[in-house]
Amino acid sequence: MKLDENEFFRQATLRICSSLDIERALFNFLQYIRLFMPVSHVSLGLFEPSTGFLRSLAMVDQHGHRETLPPTHMTPEAIEELQTNAGTNDVRIFDSKEYSAVHKIVRPHVDIADECGLVMNLSVEGKRLGTLAAIAEGRGTLTKAHADLLALLREPFSIAMSNALRYEEVVKLKDIVDAENRELSRELRHFSGDKIIGAEYGLKSAMEMVRQVAPLNSPVMLLGETGVGKEVVANEIHYTSPRRTGSFIKVNCGAIPDNLVDSELFGHERGAFTGAISQKRGRFERADKGSIFLDEIGDLPSHAQVRLLRVLQHKEIERVGGTRTIPVDVRIIAATHRDMDEMVRSGEFREDLWFRLNVFPITIPPLRYRKEDIPAMVLHFIEKKSKDLKLYPPPPVSAVGIERLKAYHWPGNVRELENLIERELIQKRGKERNMPLAFEHFEAARKPDDLADPHEQDRDMMSLDEAMEHHIRRALQLCSGRISGPSGAARLLGINSNTLRSRMRKLGISFKYLGK
Repeated sequence: MKLDENEFFRQATLRICSSLDIERALFNFLQYIRLFMPVSHVSLGLFEPSTGFLRSLAMVDQHGHRETLPPTHMTPEAIEELQTNAGTNDVRIFDSKEYSAVHKIVRPHVDIADECGLVMNLSVEGKRLGTLAAIAEGRGTLTKAHADLLALLREPFSIAMSNALRYEEVVKLKDIVDAENRELSRELRHFSGDKIIGAEYGLKSAMEMVRQVAPLNSPVMLLGETGVGKEVVANEIHYTSPRRTGSFIKVNCGAIPDNLVDSELFGHERGAFTGAISQKRGRFERADKGSIFLDEIGDLPSHAQVRLLRVLQHKEIERVGGTRTIPVDVRIIAATHRDMDEMVRSGEFREDLWFRLNVFPITIPPLRYRKEDIPAMVLHFIEKKSKDLKLYPPPPVSAVGIERLKAYHWPGNVRELENLIERELIQKRGKERNMPLAFEHFEAARKPDDLADPHEQDRDMMSLDEAMEHHIRRALQLCSGRISGPSGAARLLGINSNTLRSRMRKLGISFKYLGK
């Protein structure tokens, strides 16, 4: 039966262009071409005259993969042979008994004993790109008819190789741009003088602990309610540490589906699971020599907890579907608003992992316990949100408005305050801009008892844990932070000092004075 060359060309081209992954496209082509010639593997090679190196862009066998040829330096004789062959458009047939200068160099890397092959030069618009090689087992198994058939596919392969080279260049440029963006972000942060509002007042104790731990490589655990600013504190730890020139990767553990957590954090190899069409570096690899912020660590599923424990113990990872151990140098900053001691007791979180993460806990107090910071925060958010909303100049805020805000309990913490100010500024657009913000809408939306004395409200409306937390903090304040001893808070509260420490852990109260 006579071969229909048009149908052959169409079907082969469909496979050559079937994927952006050049190895996948080569494999699809190999499966088809084996119907017409006894080819065992195919490869795309690239000779770079400027460096004198020959490298393999892709190489696949009938099982889907084969190790690529490492960049190999060509001898003067091999370079002359390559340049001589570059001038021909014929598909060359070579036999393993023909020990050319190029064959002698690649033999240590590629076993070509008892094999023969077809070699076709590839070029686009007169510019030589590289070569396609189709290898078959046994001498003399490939003929002139096979060479003529492969020659039909010179143009599709040239375009595919050109696209692969361009894609490779795009990936390199993207890495460069990402590095430059990180550097630019560091510079902008430096010039903008980014600082934490309340660092000298309500957050003074927490920021003192940040200054203590930032120069070290120890893991840090940030504890506090949702919206208190744990990510802001994590930024401060990284950007004031020796790792500030490295990457700072942020991960919300609760926002990643359980079946994708391992792949996102630790990466995967091509073919590790359905849809893994290429190798992927995980967040830990990208954070190498830098820091990683694991927000909502309590939402991490159990299988990912095991892998994270290995990172903390051995400073190494394995990609999903891989067998190679990859060393990583990463500083872990974790955060949670959950009761981790209870999660450990219930078996939801590994105890050994918790002990390794909770090396240096920093508790960030909720906004209701640092209301002295509210005026500065209000001015900061008004200036920031006015720029976003193009309100010039930023409107002032009245003393009555500040008092209204300070009288509120703030269950949503700093995030709720920020959203309230943005909402107030949106309502301010198009109105008299010189009138100060008084937050009348905020007052109308609150219950009358919300404007009562905040301490009376706490006593009336607090949960049992909140009341206990308030009482312990008051005792620590009266005892100057001392926990044990004759003048310690434990003696004042009439409980054992170890019991007090246990309750402080459960309630997320700072251990700055632990051991006194």
